[in-house]
Amino acid sequence: MNNWNQGTTPQGNDDPSPYEPELGSLPNGSQGDDHGDTVNKTGTTTIGITTDEGVVIATDMRASLGGRFVSNKDVQKVEQIHPTGALTLVGSVGGAQSFIRTLRSEVNLYESRRGEPMPIEALATLAGNFARGGPFRAINPILGGVDSDGSHVYSIDPAGGVMADDYTVTGSGMQLAYGLLENEYEDDLSLEEAQSVAARAIKSAVERDTGSGNGVFLAEITDEGVDIQGHNDFDAVI
Repeated sequence: MNNWNQGTTPQGNDDPSPYEPELGSLPNGSQGDDHGDTVNKTGTTTIGITTDEGVVIATDMRASLGGRFVSNKDVQKVEQIHPTGALTLVGSVGGAQSFIRTLRSEVNLYESRRGEPMPIEALATLAGNFARGGPFRAINPILGGVDSDGSHVYSIDPAGGVMADDYTVTGSGMQLAYGLLENEYEDDLSLEEAQSVAARAIKSAVERDTGSGNGVFLAEITDEGVDIQGHNDFDAVI
C-alpha cells in the first residue's frame, strides 16, 4: 500500500512536491519596519474634539528620523479625505500617506456610485478594516467628520480597532495632551473655544515630547467643508 499523500514528500526528501500549488505572500500590516532609522516618522501629537457646531482636529508639525533627528519642521499631519471629513497622519509617513490616498479613493468611488457622500461612521469602519488587513505600517490616526447624524471623532488603532468619543488623542505626546484636555473639555464648547483648547493641548505636549513640535495645524470641519490652517506661533490661536 502506498502511504505517500499528495502535497507531501517521501521521507528524507526535502524537495517540495511538484503537485503542491505555489503560493505567494500577502502584505502584512503588522510587519516590522525593515528600514529602521532611515524611515520618516511623525512621532506626533494629534487631537480630535467634537462640538455641536462641528469638529476640530489639531496636530503638531514635526517629522523625525528614528525619533532622534528632526527631518522636517513643517509637516501637515491632517488631510481632507471626505467633503466633510479629515484624517491625521500618525506613525510612518509613507504608511500614513498611502492610507490617506486609499481612503480618499474609496470615498470618491462611494459618492460616484451612490450619488451621496459616505457616512462618517461607514468611513470609520472602512478605515478600521484597512488598518487591520492592509499593508499600512504602524498607523494610529484620528478621523473626524460631520454628516447628517452630527459631529464625529474616531481613533483608529494599528490593529483596526475603531472607537468613537467626544475627544481623543493619539501619538507620542498623548499623555501630556490628555492631561490638559481632561481639565479643559466641556460639552458646550464652541468651535472657536475647541480650537483654543486643542492648540493648548498640542503646546503642552510640545513642551516635553521630543517627537512633537514646531507649531500646530488646525482643521475646522463643519457641514460646509474642511478648513486647514498651519500656525508656527501658538499665541495666534490660543
